[in-house]
Amino acid sequence: MDLRPPGGSPDGALGEELLRLGSADNFRDLTGPGLRTADGRRLRPGLVYRSNELALSDEDVAQVTRLGVTAVLDLRHADEIALHPDVAVPGATWEHLEVPGIPMEAVATLDDRSRADGLMHDVYRGFVRHPGARAAFATLLRRMATADAPLVFHCTAGKDRTGWAAALALTACGVPEDAVRADYLVSNERSHGTREKYLGMVREHLGEDKVEVYERVLVADERYLDTALSAVADDYGSLPGYLTEGLGLDGGTLDALRGRLVE
Repeated sequence: MDLRPPGGSPDGALGEELLRLGSADNFRDLTGPGLRTADGRRLRPGLVYRSNELALSDEDVAQVTRLGVTAVLDLRHADEIALHPDVAVPGATWEHLEVPGIPMEAVATLDDRSRADGLMHDVYRGFVRHPGARAAFATLLRRMATADAPLVFHCTAGKDRTGWAAALALTACGVPEDAVRADYLVSNERSHGTREKYLGMVREHLGEDKVEVYERVLVADERYLDTALSAVADDYGSLPGYLTEGLGLDGGTLDALRGRLVE
């Protein structure tokens, strides 16, 4: 059965230009381009998308609609949503799966790089240890496994909560760790312009010395990913253990996820 959406290219790789949205710079296909499993199988494109917040222009709403997206899963805190609600995508349902992210009240008091780093490591441990986070990630992976049409999941910047969820899904599908890590870091390239804009505001209003402090909360850093993986190892022994024991995903769900996303 061909699970590619209408418009997918015959070789299984959607044109990268399809995924460049001016109003959501970290919007991209979860499975591409070039990602393969350890045994060389390709991943199916056009079924699951990941993004930063969907503050979409009319043009980009039309683009997402053309991709066939019928579900939006929002990982942000309620306060983040209230400040920057998603723009509705016609034909798509919206579901809130709250995961604790970077606490803005803590960010406001950061005064040196080490404290900023420490905050981010705490956030990533929380992805593994916070019961609400585990419940949200479990629901998200179940939605990926059982959806009958394309969906998009996102947080604010699309790099931390979204990055961890993407790493879980890709690992569950058999993508090697080095490729998962490389994909996680793509957010730094995709969001370069947005990051520089915010750092420019920090430089203007708080001073040059604060730029390196706030940069730590605006980048995807492998060390943060390592912190989450260390918490997984400490608490569950392995990532498969975290998926089954921590998230409560049974073998049927994980098989369905692989069956849907792996060719």
